[in-house]
Amino acid sequence: MHADISRATFRPARHYSAVITQQGRVQLDADANEQAAIQLHQARATAVDLIGQHGGPLGTSGDTGFRIAYHGATPELDTLDIHGGHYYVDGILCDATRPGPGDAVPDDATAASDDDAESEDGKPAAPPAFWNYWDQPDAYRDKEKPADRLPTDYPFVVYLSVFERAVTAAEDPELREVALGSAMPDTAARRKVVWQVLPLAYAKLGIEGDVPPPDDVRRAFERWAAKEAAPKSRLAARSERPDHADEDPCLVKPDARYRGPENQLYRVEIHEGGEAGKNGRATFKWSRENGSVVFPVDEVDGTWVELATLGQDDKLDLNVGDHVELVDTAYASRLEPLPLLRVEELDLPGRRVRLSGEPDQHVGRRPELHPYLRRWDHEAGSRQRGRTTPLRGGAVQIEEGAWLPLEDGVEVYFEKGGTYRTGDYWTIAARTATGSVEWPVNAARKPLLIHPAGIVRHYAPLALVEGEGAPVDLRLGFSPLATRAVPPADAAALAAEQQAYDEELATEGAAPSNSRSETTAAAEAAVDDSAAGEETA
Repeated sequence: MHADISRATFRPARHYSAVITQQGRVQLDADANEQAAIQLHQARATAVDLIGQHGGPLGTSGDTGFRIAYHGATPELDTLDIHGGHYYVDGILCDATRPGPGDAVPDDATAASDDDAESEDGKPAAPPAFWNYWDQPDAYRDKEKPADRLPTDYPFVVYLSVFERAVTAAEDPELREVALGSAMPDTAARRKVVWQVLPLAYAKLGIEGDVPPPDDVRRAFERWAAKEAAPKSRLAARSERPDHADEDPCLVKPDARYRGPENQLYRVEIHEGGEAGKNGRATFKWSRENGSVVFPVDEVDGTWVELATLGQDDKLDLNVGDHVELVDTAYASRLEPLPLLRVEELDLPGRRVRLSGEPDQHVGRRPELHPYLRRWDHEAGSRQRGRTTPLRGGAVQIEEGAWLPLEDGVEVYFEKGGTYRTGDYWTIAARTATGSVEWPVNAARKPLLIHPAGIVRHYAPLALVEGEGAPVDLRLGFSPLATRAVPPADAAALAAEQQAYDEELATEGAAPSNSRSETTAAAEAAVDDSAAGEETA
């Protein structure tokens, strides 16, 4: 996730249950973040063990969250109603409840009364009670894009796609503590659950013949989801080998060095997905600050972008030649890459930058989506160890099966035959104290190939739309455990408890407790009175 952290230390395979803080030690962000990750992992693992891969609670009305209603063959574009409630996907809570707008104080508070209420025609329309396909909070579907519209061929599956991303004060200004002043950086970031209700062509389930029962459709969807969620690429990292190292291209030599002046957390992120190679289009971008250097945008005017700030210091500012990405909430949620742009000119007094091209018209123009520029640190045409860095769309082309230099001795290696997804990323901690990067190695000290640290995708089927009628429900539900009232203790149970207590006191040589006997008698009388009242009724 894009956040200003020192490193990520949570490793589920080590089975740590808690972080133990020791006195007199330096407090690190990585320790606090690992404690949060441990608790989150335990909570979600428990939910999966109890609920299963996906499911929702059955309420008193029997309605589970994310109930789907389909509206097709209308003058408007086809849409879905997404009814409120909770649903769990791989232990992650998804909440489809649509919040109300709230009630504002009227202009003339003293005149507001039931007698002076407006007529029905004069009242504003009631807000919708649930989301629909086009206004769901994290999908940002665009009616002008044909690819965003619901399929016109029946049947098709409606499913829930879930992932998580980081949110900072650049995107949610309410996270910033204004009492710290504008000169201070923001504090902690947040981890956000993003859920999207999307359509899936029925043909992708691999089902032949007539539409089978719902259980068979669920199983087919689970097979598709497992393939879709599984990572299909791996990467390794190391410190650059010296020129006098032996011929083993994978060996991490003891005298390999990271030569950067500061500790860094490098982030290697896939920009455009797909395959690599001659005909492939896969590209990546990298940042020495985990992609956390961002600049809130005030206005976009052609190739000029006005910023709220140009950075806190020389390390976290913008310079001519930097590659940037114009981002807003919708762009970050859709995970559809656009070309990165180069900073061509800086207007320091006006807090403006001129970019190498005009940003896409669909990004950065709506202030309510909190646009910002994200800085990336790769450069075009840099030549290291006999290699020139080629760019496409402002990002670095992926070359598989070879060590690719980033900077200061840090190199990465993409495994051959990978298929890449936009947003997938790896983080590499580089440390000046050791002159190396923190990366797992085997007994022979060869770097290990590992799958991306994220983005982790989760999927669950919601409904099967077979036509204009009601869709087939594919959700699963569970009943709450607490469904029975606690029965009151009867006189026999209270008498047995009193007898056991008196016998215990007798063995200890103490007199029986009169207060407990009186309490028991009072309880018995209450039970008798209750029974007498029921008989009278």
